Amino acid sequence: MKPNDQAATDRVIRALAESKRGPLKPKELARTLGIPSNGYHSFKRFLTSLEKAGKIQRVKGHRFVVPEGAELEPGIIVLTRAGDGFARLDSGSKDVFIGAKHLNTAMDGDRVLIRIKSRRRGRSPEGVVVSVIDRARDTIVGTFRYSKRRSTVIPLDSKFIKEIVISSGHSADADEGDVVVVLLDSYGEGGASISGRIETVLGKPTDPGVDVLAVAHGFALSFDFPADVTAAAERVARECMADPGVKRIDRTDLCIFTIDPAEAKDHDDGLSVVALGQGRFEVGVHIADVSHFVRGSDLVDVEALSRGTSVYLVDRTIPMLPEVLSSDVCSLRAGVERFTLSLFIELDQAGRVYRHRYERACVRSRGQFSYEQVQSVLDGSDGVSEDIDQALHTLDDLARSLRRVRIDRGALDLNIPEAKVVLDEKGHPIDIQRSQRLESHRLVEDFMILANEVVAADMETRELFAIYRIHEPPMRESTEGLRELLARVGYGLPKRRSLKPKDLQRLLDQVRGRPVEALVSRVVLRSLSKARYDTRNLSHFGLASPAYLHFTSPIRRYPDLMVHREIIRSLIFEKENTRPDLETLQSIAEHSSLREKEAAEAERASVDLKKVEFMEEHLGEEFIGQISGVAAYGFFVTLDTYFVDGLVHVNSLRDDSYLLDRDAHAIIGEQGKHRYRIGDRVRVQVSRVDKEARHVDFSLVRKMAWKD
Repeated sequence: MKPNDQAATDRVIRALAESKRGPLKPKELARTLGIPSNGYHSFKRFLTSLEKAGKIQRVKGHRFVVPEGAELEPGIIVLTRAGDGFARLDSGSKDVFIGAKHLNTAMDGDRVLIRIKSRRRGRSPEGVVVSVIDRARDTIVGTFRYSKRRSTVIPLDSKFIKEIVISSGHSADADEGDVVVVLLDSYGEGGASISGRIETVLGKPTDPGVDVLAVAHGFALSFDFPADVTAAAERVARECMADPGVKRIDRTDLCIFTIDPAEAKDHDDGLSVVALGQGRFEVGVHIADVSHFVRGSDLVDVEALSRGTSVYLVDRTIPMLPEVLSSDVCSLRAGVERFTLSLFIELDQAGRVYRHRYERACVRSRGQFSYEQVQSVLDGSDGVSEDIDQALHTLDDLARSLRRVRIDRGALDLNIPEAKVVLDEKGHPIDIQRSQRLESHRLVEDFMILANEVVAADMETRELFAIYRIHEPPMRESTEGLRELLARVGYGLPKRRSLKPKDLQRLLDQVRGRPVEALVSRVVLRSLSKARYDTRNLSHFGLASPAYLHFTSPIRRYPDLMVHREIIRSLIFEKENTRPDLETLQSIAEHSSLREKEAAEAERASVDLKKVEFMEEHLGEEFIGQISGVAAYGFFVTLDTYFVDGLVHVNSLRDDSYLLDRDAHAIIGEQGKHRYRIGDRVRVQVSRVDKEARHVDFSLVRKMAWKD
């Protein structure tokens, strides 16, 4: 190591900044960095040179630390379209602004170590990237551009604004305009060009399916499983179906059925209900016993942990488990025996829960029903059979009672619409609509929430190995901003320091059907924290639940699989509780949260892609919509006819110069004549679409009165 070795310097600083033992002795630091014994003396000289340069500091006990003035903190970089970035710090402190020239090769999603440069009142702190700890990606999707001098790839994601130079002889026979996947060789260290080699040619942008493939590769999603993982899955499927394992109880006589989207291939939860008399019922929540097939640390388990979750793109599913498991032996298909971890809950017609028990069961589903089929039974317009129809009506009555109990204790009932994209046989969008939320959806949701709460309470009470699903209360800054907005539109919140979910639900009920509903609902939603996984039970604010976790979908979520293993180990096999490795468990929780976030972004991107493709057919047409968001550069409009968003850019508003008023959630003309606020209704024209940026532009025709 040499004094001017920046990479080595970054490694030392990073190790000291992330040390959980505090200051480190030279030998401890050498072990942490993997310095061989024959290089230890030169390493000590290197530390001395860093100390003289003021980059590290010696403290009591001949230990080293990072100087206090340096304010080094780890975090995740999020880039803007302009090329600047914000570091979301591990400490949870305010995001730090990083100018483009101070990114030090960091790319969107990279884990970095930053140094705080300045803190100015009323503005975000500013900093520089000292080093990149972990790269978020080693591949980028883009469009191939050929020239005799050099070939390049222009990233499709606008956050990666720099071109990538393709190494000589590594263009993989790509043609001009092809969409390709580039494996990066360098990230622009030392001011050099970012370079790489083409790994995969996806095809022309207009080829069927290439657009969604590009999205998937852009998020580094893997469609195919490694051959050894697939072979291992096929082997355990055969072996474990032949051997049900100990303490497996035959429940094939129960009337069990599944309720899922019509297109679903994996059916990981089923329901049953039995009347016990005296107004009580035993509801069975039967979950596929994935843990019987996927054992900890085997090939399939390692791959499942890496993926973290299944991903549901607009035209295909990328499963967490190989298909032989996810769509076959772990799926509760009708008419065949399947293994479950079943939770039986005794409750009454008022939604009061009395007791519960767990079983490793063998079941046989009586039917695979879609939400629409079940809704028709509940409506009385159709029927399946006498026993199933009766079971569905009983479950519906019990679900409504459970819902009332949950709402009475203060749970939020946020009806957040999602886009449903209808595709033709070639994958082209033919309609974009708001997805319907049927009573059949709520029926299933109510029992899944109940099961998750019952299991979480067991984990908490018995101090078992657990990953909780937590949802923390809104940050104080968020609630203050919400209070200020409500004061402007004539509403308020209780004056106590910490809000309760019941306060927000009461507010949402007050504004329902009023012109300000969209504005208030949007700001309430933005004020809420994001739900995530954690080994600590920090409760669930949105559900007003003291303990909550995910138990009901082990086919598609890794934390659920971890919960199943602990239930079977501790509550069914009754093995002595051993102290878990909380550091490893927390790492799994954080990884699962990250994978969930990435999956949601990929799913949203694939839907946005189809929205843009759909609106391309409507260029020049006019629609009525509602302003759903504002920014310094314009306002977003959600159409009434199709569930599509587009931007009205401030540059297209010729009548005035407009500025963003964040507190009013509006853009306001400097002359004061016009303003456009969330919730306002407008008529717009589709003026431009950009498929690569997944972006629709509208032109304002006129602002409308609410009664219009």
